[in-house]
Amino acid sequence: MHEIICPHCSKAFKIDEAGYADILKQVRDGDFDKQLHERLELAEREKRDAIALAEAKVTNALQKAAAVKDTEIQALQAQLASGEVARKLAVAEALGVVNKERDGLANELQLVAAKKDAEIQALQAKLEAGDVARQLAVNEAVGVVARERDGLKNDLNLITVKNQLEEKAIKEQYALQLHDRDGEIERLRDMKARLSTKMVGETLEQHCEIEFNRIRAAAFQRAHFEKDNDARTGSKGDYIFRDSDENGAEIVSIMFEMKNESDETATKKRNEDFLKELDKDRTEKACEYAVLVSLLEPESELYNGGIVDVSHRYPKMYVVRPQFFVPLITLLRNAALNSMKYKSELALVRSQNVDITKFETQLDEFKTAFGRNWRLASEGFEEAIKRIDEAIKDLEKTKEALHKSANNLRLANDKADDLTIKKLTRGNPTMAAKFAELPGKSPI
Repeated sequence: MHEIICPHCSKAFKIDEAGYADILKQVRDGDFDKQLHERLELAEREKRDAIALAEAKVTNALQKAAAVKDTEIQALQAQLASGEVARKLAVAEALGVVNKERDGLANELQLVAAKKDAEIQALQAKLEAGDVARQLAVNEAVGVVARERDGLKNDLNLITVKNQLEEKAIKEQYALQLHDRDGEIERLRDMKARLSTKMVGETLEQHCEIEFNRIRAAAFQRAHFEKDNDARTGSKGDYIFRDSDENGAEIVSIMFEMKNESDETATKKRNEDFLKELDKDRTEKACEYAVLVSLLEPESELYNGGIVDVSHRYPKMYVVRPQFFVPLITLLRNAALNSMKYKSELALVRSQNVDITKFETQLDEFKTAFGRNWRLASEGFEEAIKRIDEAIKDLEKTKEALHKSANNLRLANDKADDLTIKKLTRGNPTMAAKFAELPGKSPI
């Protein structure tokens, strides 16, 4: 490798042996052209000097000959008196000699001029030969540069094709990931929607009935869960639940009212607007409990807790979200079973005049355990909803990051497409000059 300093920008750059030999050849060809031009100019000066010297010699000779002939003419003129014929002959002879000498001097001058013309032609031939060699060297250098340019173009095309293939593969990978993320988001959204029971094509009543029928055979074999079609009193609830023991004694009865947020009403309704009518229906149908299954007031933190005890307004009344419909039935039925058990024991104790302190303690323990289980269930549901919302946010961020990555790849491909030989040779005047010397082509 050789290091060369640019005479224009003073920037040092390294070139290989082939490039160094090419540049050295260019420098030598420039010196040859300079010497050839100097020799040509010298030949031109020698030719002009020779012609001037020959012209001076001919002029001097002619002048001397003219002087001699003038003397002879004067002598001949002096002899004219001797006879006209002799004079004419002498004059003709003298003129012949003069013309012969003049012709000789002219021929000599032509020979000198022809010799100089031959020398000039030889020098011009050498100059033309030097031009041909220089042109061949330039053409060779241009060929090398053109091959290098074609190689760079091919490398650039290969890089472009490689980038395009990589970009296509990455885009396909990202598209697959985005599809998977979208599917996961939709799955989580559907899960959340199912937990909120906002189901497409189902009403709230249908949902509650379906959820109860799923566990009826296993948990409520003797229970009745039917539509309340008795409107003799002017009003009716939606469903009545009654369960009895093996002896046919009623364990628990519940009046249900279902209210969906999509139900059309004249005005925006609240859960509290339906409690009084629900209590009336419970009393008229002789039900122990009253439950409002509601999707109203979706923004309310109170009702979104799952199960809300409103017995401070109306006795044994609850407002629940649909996902707690079946759990509440189970809790109230189990509580009623325990209550019947304790009532039987209490009756037995009373009949035996036994202290009922233990019964009251157990009843309080049951109430405490019931409240604790209700609280844990509510907290678990809230935690599940919170985690689903966080997962959806994370997946949205991942999707956004993938879109940004795809956009950066598109920008990188645009920059690769914008890469040209001109930009690659920027700051290298030698390579730029090579491209400028290409015949019939402008710099790239």
